[in-house]
Amino acid sequence: MVDFPPSKLVSLPGPQGQPEISLAVHEQGDGPAVVFCHGFPELAYSWRHQLPAVAAAGFRAIAPDQRGYGGSTCPERIEDYSLTHLTADMAGLLDALEIDKAVFVGHDWGGFVAWAMPLLHPERTAGVVGVCTPYVGIPATQIMRDAVGGEDDRYYILWFQTPGVAEDFLDRRVRLVFDKLLRGGADPAELAESFTVDGKPDMNPFKRIEEIASMGETFASDRELDIYVASFERTGFRGGINWYRNIDRNAAAHPELGNKKLDLPCLMLTAEWDVALRPEMAAGMRAVCSDLEMHMIEKAGHWVQQECPETVNQHLVKWLERRF
Repeated sequence: MVDFPPSKLVSLPGPQGQPEISLAVHEQGDGPAVVFCHGFPELAYSWRHQLPAVAAAGFRAIAPDQRGYGGSTCPERIEDYSLTHLTADMAGLLDALEIDKAVFVGHDWGGFVAWAMPLLHPERTAGVVGVCTPYVGIPATQIMRDAVGGEDDRYYILWFQTPGVAEDFLDRRVRLVFDKLLRGGADPAELAESFTVDGKPDMNPFKRIEEIASMGETFASDRELDIYVASFERTGFRGGINWYRNIDRNAAAHPELGNKKLDLPCLMLTAEWDVALRPEMAAGMRAVCSDLEMHMIEKAGHWVQQECPETVNQHLVKWLERRF
């Protein structure tokens, strides 16, 4: 088990006159700032392998529990989890830490935050690293609904939309959720059966968490698993799920995401066996990123920075050293 720096609470003013919030922030090292943005259902702890490696390379590595997670504030209102709020948190974090600008590294939902930073806060963004999450637009939920024939239960993002439903189910099965999810990649051909129910595609492993088979080797020790379980047993999943309930709001407010050309250093790391964010989703990025380096990590799944930390760190550190 790796050593992970303890958190400190950092108070931020709320955007657009909203109440102040606090982020639980883990920090290590000195030098140019690199901010790590985690996804769902994760924590700053998901970057436990990256912070020491980046700090050792001469950078100030910073990982917050995002709004709604871990030790950070979990606002009540759904609309307080929009991309506008989430990126404002990152800009506010830089203000609080007296940092002019940073490289933003994002995975899963944190990837959308990282890619939105040069659009919404360009003066605070030195570069962007996407881990699995490419620079693309956010699809409206109606597109997803059409893809599954209106059967919302068959796609986890749609199942998440009704307040109270998904969190009530998942909050009673926290250890099972993480025992099933925190596993390495498996060949998509082997996974195909797990994502088919009654002959139809079913991309809702969360609702079927009790029945789906455990696929892939676990990469988390018992102690590491306990950290996730203890945190989510305390907070529940509502904060993270509320990010998904802003998808249509985000798509309407930020149509430039994925379309406006980025002219700053960018690194994209894809995972060959990520069934949620397929590597081919990043295929069009060279047309919209003028300074882009890309690498695919073979036989790795969605949690690649935890499953293959040495490979991720090698690509990340070399890129940071070359560019910053």
